[in-house]
Amino acid sequence: MSSILESVDQRTKLVGENRLELLLFKLGSRHTFAINVFKVKEVINMPTFNQMPGSHSHICGVINYRGASIPIIDLRGALRMSGRDNLEGGNVIITEYNRTVQGFMISQVMNIVNTSWQDIQPPPSTVGKNNYLTAITQIQIDDKKELVEIIDVEKVLAEIVDYDIDISEEILADEVTPMLEGHTILIVDDSRTARAQIRDTLGQLGLHIIEQENGLNALKLLKSWADDGEKVTDKILMMFTDAEMPEMDGYRLTAEVRDDPRMDDLFIALNTSLSGNFNEAMTEKVGCNRFISKFQPDMLVEVVQQRMKELIAAQSKPL
Repeated sequence: MSSILESVDQRTKLVGENRLELLLFKLGSRHTFAINVFKVKEVINMPTFNQMPGSHSHICGVINYRGASIPIIDLRGALRMSGRDNLEGGNVIITEYNRTVQGFMISQVMNIVNTSWQDIQPPPSTVGKNNYLTAITQIQIDDKKELVEIIDVEKVLAEIVDYDIDISEEILADEVTPMLEGHTILIVDDSRTARAQIRDTLGQLGLHIIEQENGLNALKLLKSWADDGEKVTDKILMMFTDAEMPEMDGYRLTAEVRDDPRMDDLFIALNTSLSGNFNEAMTEKVGCNRFISKFQPDMLVEVVQQRMKELIAAQSKPL
């Protein structure tokens, strides 16, 4: 099964071109689900795992994976799907999100498809706020188009391990912290859970938050301010953006901002569950000011403090 992902390393060139590849799979129902291949480390046959008494109900147990113990999550149960599929003979998708490795039990891995973020849409509002999807798309499968549901893995994980919004006393003690109150931050992320984590963390400092759920909507907002003759950096202190989003990813969003002289000096931090040297290289390529992995409250605040210090330094320079 690992052969289906043997060329993942060569696929990273798609990131930054507003393209992605999805790993399609089933969960014992007619629905087709997907996650981004770039977050997949490996697909393995269903292993024997050790149960952990007292663990979360959606954690089936742990396995030894490349010398480390990792949890195996019942993805069907985590998505609150009715019934329980017999997953004997199924697979486990080993993933890395937010610097942690975990496996998701699935019934059937299908294939990898190449698509564009422009072809991926947010889930319809009629599905409600408690759904577990970040997006939907249509993919050609066996001579017909099928609806594919892209899972909000960050929400799944946050319900198993609560995300942290506590800010350390050391970070709060920075002399610039009181100066942040009243400033505005733009956060761009298709995951409601990820937006809430940033909002709940930075809201403690008296910062105002504007939210957008994808790069295209964020770009339209920024351009509307510029079209009205307003200076974008007067409207917002900075922008946090996810990398992966429907319609326009964070890399393309950053590149579009940098290409517009009316807002090319906006401070942009890429805040993503993708990690590693590749993202740092992409951050430099498209012109982000910082790259941080998600769900690090101290790091979020530190980035905002950095931006504030740079602003103060620029304002104090003699004309």
